[in-house]
Amino acid sequence: MAQQNVILICVDEWRGDALSAEGHPYVQTPHLDELASKGARFRHAYSATPTCVPARVALFTGQSQERHGRVGYQEGVPFDGLHPVTLQGEFRKAGYQTQAIGKMHVYPERSRVGFDDVVLHDGFLHYARKVHRRDFKFFDDYVPWLRRQPRATADEEYFDHGVGCNSTVARPWDKAERLHPTSWTGQMAIDWLYRRDPTAPFFLYLSFHRPHPPYDPPAWAMEMYLDLPAFKRRVGNWEHHYESVRTDGLHQLAFGTLSEAVTHRARAGYYGLMTHIDLQLMRVFEALNEFGLADETIVAFTSDHGEMLGDHDFYRKAVGYEGSARIPLIIAPAPNDTAAIRHTVVDEVVELRDVMPTLLELAGVPVPESCDGRSLARFLRTAHEPKGNDGVGAAGASAPLVPWREWLHGEHVYFGQSLQWVTDGHVKYLWASGWGTEELFDLDADPGELANLAEDPAHAALLALWKGRLIADLTGREEGFVRGGALVPGAAVVPMLASARERLAALA
Repeated sequence: MAQQNVILICVDEWRGDALSAEGHPYVQTPHLDELASKGARFRHAYSATPTCVPARVALFTGQSQERHGRVGYQEGVPFDGLHPVTLQGEFRKAGYQTQAIGKMHVYPERSRVGFDDVVLHDGFLHYARKVHRRDFKFFDDYVPWLRRQPRATADEEYFDHGVGCNSTVARPWDKAERLHPTSWTGQMAIDWLYRRDPTAPFFLYLSFHRPHPPYDPPAWAMEMYLDLPAFKRRVGNWEHHYESVRTDGLHQLAFGTLSEAVTHRARAGYYGLMTHIDLQLMRVFEALNEFGLADETIVAFTSDHGEMLGDHDFYRKAVGYEGSARIPLIIAPAPNDTAAIRHTVVDEVVELRDVMPTLLELAGVPVPESCDGRSLARFLRTAHEPKGNDGVGAAGASAPLVPWREWLHGEHVYFGQSLQWVTDGHVKYLWASGWGTEELFDLDADPGELANLAEDPAHAALLALWKGRLIADLTGREEGFVRGGALVPGAAVVPMLASARERLAALA
């Protein structure tokens, strides 16, 4: 079999339940559903550090937050040097042409971090706008392109409609649909297929900024969802844990209430952006067919994190609840891969760091020792022989598959503390390091995380099991979360662990 091409599609802020293949009652994603039928959909996929920057570090390095050291959101941290081994860099070493199109969210913004070339649109990027005095040519390719279009002005940009990049305000796109960043990203991918080196396999990282706010899909896409049943506030028995950070009525709130009408429009804008992306992906898939590349191309689809979208009075991300931390993950082996398993749903708990070793193994590229993610190839191919970090065996001989992970550890610095959680996709335990509050959910019986079982004596044994797992993950951590074998609240936290800070200092 010829060396295979790889396309990794990453979207921003897409909830794990928001696919029609997942049974979502409203969202229409027919082309992603078709992609899922060609491979595997992972129903318990998570982002262990659910905001843009640390999540993309995990995706690019194949590492857990304990290893890469980024446990919160921090801008302006150089990527190169701090994270020298990357997914794209390994493909490049193997002779692949490597290209990024869309959102990277690394610093400096023009760092290639293993790509041969990058074509950038990261979104609003407050930090870059301040550093570069709004000179977009330093950090963005979309806005300079937009200003070159017929009848555009020298000051044109995608913020002209006034809808903010972390806002719940929603309105239709104010320009021609072909000028929308989502349409631009799809077009750049198709244009690149003409310019690629036909003598080498390629790795394309195709990264859409949406459905991250602003909630500004084309009018037709927003109108698809305006007639949905009205949004109704749903809370459980535990949201009082967050009362000290409540900010009701603010359009950029993280926790609080908005009018149901505002959230209803935000939901229509959010879902509309998803359907717009789905159609642009159809363009890209059809182009692969036209270029004769579809049969020899592996395609993966995922997101850096989700969006709470009013669940439990939360908006945005960074928390460990399902709307924020659970993400979509679809991996479709190349159609010419005769050992591939098709149209399957995987029940094991997986994470963004697992994408790197999976794609490398599927393409026959060695997995570097720096990865502590695990290859998902065992779920994607029949007669799979474990290699690298997925098992141990003599060359040319099969070895028994090592057991899959029992649980996943996630965390994020937020609200002045570390929000910690562990899950296997069926049960979840959460602990807030500043307040000491805890929640325990039976996700199979209560997928909406409404009933906190942590204070229910009938679930004391389950609580002890899952608290013990978090204690095991946090024992020895520099913050001092665990003392005497118990979780101790009140530790000071920072968004980078000492290991990463030391590496960063050595680079200075």
